[in-house]
Amino acid sequence: MSELPLIEVGYDVFVHDGDVKVGAVREVHNHTIVVYVENAGDFSVSRHAVAEVVEGKVVLRCDKLDLGLRRAINHAHDAEDAEAGVLYPEPPVD
Repeated sequence: MSELPLIEVGYDVFVHDGDVKVGAVREVHNHTIVVYVENAGDFSVSRHAVAEVVEGKVVLRCDKLDLGLRRAINHAHDAEDAEAGVLYPEPPVD
């Protein structure tokens, strides 16, 4: 594996094929980073699961993530989706 660029606390986290932020880096260690995922908390991620680091963004490889983190990522924006439904309710049907 080639050397990755420096990862810093606060970098946004994405998955390899998405354009939606799924979390943020909370801690950086030699072999892992700690990623906060909204609605789920902190997860330790091996640096082997990092595909690339570009312009303050950490891109993860889904195939290298554990099941719990993948599930958390899939539900990271559930609260926003629920709020959107409340903010923009369907018009009444006549």
